[in-house]
Amino acid sequence: MFAYALRGLAIERANQVWALDITYIPMARGWVYLVAVLDWHSRRVLAHRVSITMEVDFCVQALREAAARWGTPEIVNTDQGSQFSSADFVAEVMRIGARQSMDGKGCWRDNVFVERLWRSVKYEDVYLKAYDGVSAARQSLATYFEFYNARRPHQSHDGRTPDMVYFNSLGPMQAAA
Repeated sequence: MFAYALRGLAIERANQVWALDITYIPMARGWVYLVAVLDWHSRRVLAHRVSITMEVDFCVQALREAAARWGTPEIVNTDQGSQFSSADFVAEVMRIGARQSMDGKGCWRDNVFVERLWRSVKYEDVYLKAYDGVSAARQSLATYFEFYNARRPHQSHDGRTPDMVYFNSLGPMQAAA
């Protein structure tokens, strides 16, 4: 297990801390699993993946995509799920050069920003659509996250979007890349 590294930490910029979590997404028939990589400071969804199984691969792929597109965070924070404590995931965190942090056992508040994301995506998209299948879920969730990042204002950011906060907190060279 990894210690929770965020207690008392001032998170003041993009790519300082990323959070990952998995939720289930109900469909008209059955369900899929969704993992998201969320920038803690801006609440921007940096990458996501949908899977029909709870294997670790989709979590590793989401983290790998986020790091390839947006750089390396200082800390990757997750819950204590088996996907995030697996050898493959731990190796990926190390490969990208980040430090791993894990929430306390049963402490959902330690990852509250991802929990809020799940509430938003489910009430603003999933429950309204009852996806017909996996491809419909993937398409709709991708569209929703584009909206969430670029157009959905956040009260915690004085009405600014996650994109505004994320890109404004990057240095000029990082934002240009």
